Amino acid sequence: MGRWEPGGSDRLREAALELFLERGYEQTTAAEIAQSVGLTERTFYRHFPDKKEVLFGGSVEFRATMVDSVLGVPEGLAPLEVVARALASATEFFPDERREWSRKRWQVLSVNPGLMERELLKMADVAAGIGARLRERGVPEPAATLAAESGMTVFRVAFDVWLQPGERRSMAEIEGEMFAALGAVVGV
Repeated sequence: MGRWEPGGSDRLREAALELFLERGYEQTTAAEIAQSVGLTERTFYRHFPDKKEVLFGGSVEFRATMVDSVLGVPEGLAPLEVVARALASATEFFPDERREWSRKRWQVLSVNPGLMERELLKMADVAAGIGARLRERGVPEPAATLAAESGMTVFRVAFDVWLQPGERRSMAEIEGEMFAALGAVVGV
């Protein structure tokens, strides 16, 4: 077995996603994932603490990128503009080459309530973090929470569009359009 070959995490992640799509998340074991790429179950657990982390690995980095981007936005802007600029700088987390993997990941999440719940909790945590960063900047309540939650709603809608079959625009472009659409909705 080639358990010491480089790229084990990536190979396991790709294999897991394909097996989840083919057999279902609940019906796929860590041993089957590892075996499909010529690795042992023990090696799987060296890379991932459990099956969920195949789909949610990177969540800590995602949150940090989204939340800490608020710190790099210049002072003096309206709260929603701060969030828009912060999220725009975080779109680098979604390069075009990740789109197909993200589409498949979303297919797996969307048919598994437990995984979808975790995804929604992750997004709520990001919104809470953004709200906290806004308050650190002196944005009072309820403006900080409204801006953070509105920004995450824009992100989720933009992400859904980015995942659509045939969609070719960048996440940054779509997100910018969605913030403009929100402005039109609220009359800004």
